[in-house]
Amino acid sequence: MSTIFTKIINREVPAYIIAEDERFLAFLDAFPLVKGHTLVVPKQELDYIFDIEDDLLADLHIFAKQVAIAMKKAIPCTRIGMTVIGLEVPHTHIHLIPINQVSDMNFAKSKIQLSPEEMISVASEIKAYL
Repeated sequence: MSTIFTKIINREVPAYIIAEDERFLAFLDAFPLVKGHTLVVPKQELDYIFDIEDDLLADLHIFAKQVAIAMKKAIPCTRIGMTVIGLEVPHTHIHLIPINQVSDMNFAKSKIQLSPEEMISVASEIKAYL
């Protein structure tokens, strides 16, 4: 059974896509902790990040780095935090989160809601720096 991320990759489910190449996809989190919260996934449906072949894992992080650099330019923040939790969707994904303090990455706090127009604007701002 396909994960929600595979459905996004296959364009069966809409998403605010920021970056894509033949192996990876970056898109805004539908339930963000903060404005600009982005997910980076391999297109290959792989559940656990540490089961991934070393070359693919390295390239996933390099792709995520490029997205994070663009995010930092587009969104006022101290840094872009990165975390991998991997429990909510059985498809490897990296969370890239604009942060000003550690609590900005607290997944126990309530998620924010952005309008579709705000999501489009944020995605466009990040894409402009790629």
